[in-house]
Amino acid sequence: MMDSNARDEGRRASSWLRLRYGLLLLAVALASAPEARAEAKAVRVFLPTPDTIGSMSVEEALATRRSRRRVAKEALSDATIGQLLWAAQGITAPAKGFRTAPSAGARYPLRVYLLVPSGLFAYEPRGHSLLELNQKDLRVPFWKAVYGRAVLVHAPAMILIAADYTRTSQKYGTKAIRFVHMEAGHAAQNLLLQATALGLHGVGVGAFDAVRTRRAIDLPIKQELLYVLVVGKPKD
Repeated sequence: MMDSNARDEGRRASSWLRLRYGLLLLAVALASAPEARAEAKAVRVFLPTPDTIGSMSVEEALATRRSRRRVAKEALSDATIGQLLWAAQGITAPAKGFRTAPSAGARYPLRVYLLVPSGLFAYEPRGHSLLELNQKDLRVPFWKAVYGRAVLVHAPAMILIAADYTRTSQKYGTKAIRFVHMEAGHAAQNLLLQATALGLHGVGVGAFDAVRTRRAIDLPIKQELLYVLVVGKPKD
């Protein structure tokens, strides 16, 4: 049995931990508020309705998918970009919000960004649209923090997969990190298989400087960049 002094110390320690946790949540909320307001004011670009029936089977896409880095600078159409983003995180059951990639507890912690010559956009699964976050071409400053081949820096489309771990940790605690990483892998593979089915070249890049890439695209404080995918038409 603990004496009264030990119980008092335990209560004080518990109260201090709760206070620290509360302050942390408040700090995150305050930092996230301007970001939420900025997104609310962002211009929304609606994408063409994605196809759900294609000309290449899943088996053929699996058999022919390769990491191909030689991509042309030619811009991709809105329909193509929309199809790629839908493959990664598109809504497949509107009533329940289920997406193309499985998510632990349907928490959906991922946030997909599009980096193209015309700027930086965030993909909105609901409504299948893009939010315009920046009108500058950020590919070069972003790529300076990526340990990839320089040939990819002028690729027409970079798709960035980021995650807010708290969305999953609220339900699964410390298991969330593993679950979120699994989900990012599901989304990336979906996108690369879709690129293959569309006759595009694509490659995933996981080696980058977390701090510098965050700064280059002004990533929200609650999100962490997990994966970079580069897609484009085959280069002759």
